[in-house]
Amino acid sequence: MTQRNVIRNREIVQDDWEYLGAEDAVPEGGKVIVELARWKQEREALLQAAEEVGVLLRGDDDPKELLEDFEHLSAISLDFPKFADGRCYSHARLLRERYGWKKDLRAHGDILRDQAFFLWRCGVDVLEIREDKDINDALEAFREFSVTYQPAADSQQAIYHLR
Repeated sequence: MTQRNVIRNREIVQDDWEYLGAEDAVPEGGKVIVELARWKQEREALLQAAEEVGVLLRGDDDPKELLEDFEHLSAISLDFPKFADGRCYSHARLLRERYGWKKDLRAHGDILRDQAFFLWRCGVDVLEIREDKDINDALEAFREFSVTYQPAADSQQAIYHLR
């Protein structure tokens, strides 16, 4: 497994999760993230072999399909295949606000610096910045906004509440 850094709760930390493809063997005792289709097919085997399991949701997946599995999962990773595909922003809000997901919610894929703050506002607490991007620069994006105008999935109060 290649070690990489991520932004977790606005800090750079070493990531201990591994993404598995459809044919990849499950490492004994590791933390793995698999696509929704593999989770549905191999749920019991994954739970027995891995220390912790997460599921990768794509924009066209329905997050509601995981509701009954919340107790078994440790992470949900939202796939952003290109920065212009915003469907997983909606997934993040639904998972946090409507469905009550309390564990790791990750953003995976083509995550740009400009998206960091907005993903956090939607409920994402782990950002996987591509290796060709500067993770320290992405971390700086959180310092660019000192107030917000709308309520969101985060705990930050909108400015009109502070008057």
